[in-house]
Amino acid sequence: MTAPAAPPRSRIAVGQMNPRPGEVAANLAQIEAIARGAAQDGAALLVMPETATTGYFISDRLAELAEPEDGPTAARLGAIAKASGLHLAVGMAIAEGGRFYDSLLLFGSDGRRLATYHKAHLFAAERDCFAPGDRPVVVETAIGRIGLTVCYDLIFPDYVRRLVELGADVVINGTNWISDAWQRETWGWTGPVVQALAGTRALENGIWLAMADCTGPEAGFLSLGHSCIAAPSGRILASVGQGQGFAAADIFHDGADLARWRGIATYRQDRRPDLYR
Repeated sequence: MTAPAAPPRSRIAVGQMNPRPGEVAANLAQIEAIARGAAQDGAALLVMPETATTGYFISDRLAELAEPEDGPTAARLGAIAKASGLHLAVGMAIAEGGRFYDSLLLFGSDGRRLATYHKAHLFAAERDCFAPGDRPVVVETAIGRIGLTVCYDLIFPDYVRRLVELGADVVINGTNWISDAWQRETWGWTGPVVQALAGTRALENGIWLAMADCTGPEAGFLSLGHSCIAAPSGRILASVGQGQGFAAADIFHDGADLARWRGIATYRQDRRPDLYR
């Protein structure tokens, strides 16, 4: 069944949290609290970070913590979405067919699971415990056509562009950008850098982009925060910065301002792929 046309204007939110490793109940309670706040702020969609339900450094506990896409944690997330009356995207570890996946689940405001996306681009030691996803996912929703990504996927412009080619006008990214002191102090791998990455992906594709990151310490690393919502111009409309909580902004799919911007920013039409081979 085809979803109804997206409303002219919607409010979307990104939630930022410091998941407790292995403490699923506590993490779900935090997700629920953020969802209530975002709903009260008028959000129709809330995006939460990568592996928000379990924490990120759980490779030695995947057999215990990873669940099927229709398991008890997913059921609880669906209930949170329904109770809050918003679409909800949450990162969690999925067990499927004898493999583990770093995944993003999207639920509708009625609590129904609309999609499960498995992270396609695995970073470093992730390859030792997770299997890579093998298909891009774009979902038709009442908010718009949503393309799903997880963390490292956002580094690859060709992959985000493929989601746009498949019809996405909103791309969401549940992530956990981490760093140590050397990365931050020597190379400047910081929150403002990953926020700029989100803005760049939005700009080069002419889309809305919502990136939800973790914040705080975990296993000797620091999650960079700066969850944000970027406009098709690359402008950052809202950001959490550091700390836990959420930020929200209005997006729209038509109107004179958007048409005027896209009439100027003809980046996709102006590409010359024959020169890029």
